[in-house]
Parts: sequence; C-alpha cells; structure tokens
Amino acid sequence: MEQSSNAPAQCDRRALPGLDPQVYAKWRASELGAITERIERRLMLELIGDVTGKRLLEVGCGDGALAVELAKRGAEVTGVDASERMIAAARERAREAGVPLALHLGPAEALPFKAEDFDMVVAQTILCFVADGSPAFGEIARVLKPGGRLVIGELGRWSSWAAERRVRAWLGSPLWQRGHFRTPGELKRLAEQAGLVPGPVHGAVYYPRIGIAARWMDPIDGVLGRVTKIGAAFLAISAEKPAVHA
Repeated sequence: MEQSSNAPAQCDRRALPGLDPQVYAKWRASELGAITERIERRLMLELIGDVTGKRLLEVGCGDGALAVELAKRGAEVTGVDASERMIAAARERAREAGVPLALHLGPAEALPFKAEDFDMVVAQTILCFVADGSPAFGEIARVLKPGGRLVIGELGRWSSWAAERRVRAWLGSPLWQRGHFRTPGELKRLAEQAGLVPGPVHGAVYYPRIGIAARWMDPIDGVLGRVTKIGAAFLAISAEKPAVHA
C-alpha cells in the first residue's frame, strides 16, 4: 500500500479548530449524521460516475471515507489534507479497507502536485472555511488534465443549517466564525474564473438539523434536489477542463 506525506509539518497549523477525526466519527454515529452523510455521498458519487482506472485526487480528504470508497471502485486515488491528524486517520482507514491510497499533507491553495496530473479531482466542503475560493479552484484547474473533471460539494448559503451555523458563530464558535457558505451562482463563477466549464448545480439536504426530520425527508430529498436549490444545505457541481484542440 503506497502511502506518503511530502508537505512540511507546519501545514497542520491550517487544521480547523474543533474539527478532527473523532468529531467525524461521532457525527456519523448519530442518526442525523448517518442520514445526511448518506444523502451527500449519494449525490457526490452520482456526479463522479465511473472511476475505473482513473487517476483521481481528493482535495481535503479528511479521514479518507470518500477516498477509500473511490479506491474500492477502481480509481487510483491520491488524497491531500491540511491536517496531520486527518491524514493519519485516512491512512488507518485505507489500511483497514485493504486499498492503496497515496496521502499527502498540504493546503488546497498550494497543491503539492505537478500540472495536468489527474483525470479527476473531487472535493467536499473545502471552501466553507475560506473567504476566497479562487486560489483553490485555480490549483484544482492546474492539476487537472485537459478534458478532466472536478466534482465539488459545498455548504449552501440559503438553508436552515447555514442560519444555525451563523448563530453558533455569533455565540463564539471558533469553527463557524470562519464559516463561508456558497450560492449556486458563486460555485459556477468560481469554476468559470478558473477556466473550467461548469455543469448544473445540484442540491441536497433540505431538512432542518433534526434527526427525526432527516428520517422523514430522506425518501424525497433527491426529488427536491431536482426541483429547487433554495433550502439546500449541500450543493454539488461538476465542471470540466476544456480539452486542448489541435
């Protein structure tokens, strides 16, 4: 199993306050977390499609849950994250699953990879704690091969979840004081500014942050995502890097 880390250790200072592998595990163990993660994962995998034989990078891989799933589906997966603790958790998850992951420490704004190195880049909630998403999109565009695709999922601005997180920021949460929530239009503009061609934005997670509401809404969440983006706590978009023409 190939596993590596080639970024300086001080990169871990970019790790977010109050967000570590234990928080992820506790979230997934709750009813609300399990349903919400399943809905978000379903949308991401639908947009990602077949990854067999593709060289794929996950930016902000966290504890490796999505990266391991994509490796199981036949991709050659590289993961990068700004937190040493997340990289360690991803390494352990890959070991337990018996799949190869190449893991690197580094920020989304300065990816430690050469240009045009990946067939696909996947990212989930990497922009919600940075004010300016342009550098990350620029780096993603740089490492994508011509004809390659980005699939990115982010926290939506106009949802009850975003409103609750703003309240938590006002009450002093060091994590959500750094929170930034995007609109569908912003995600498309960021892709276009990086030279990518965006597709439609898809929405998910239309229920309030309550377990019983998630259980009731789970069967129709995907239907709502095809009708409107208003109220979606999670937004996802696919964007393509234009192929080079002779």
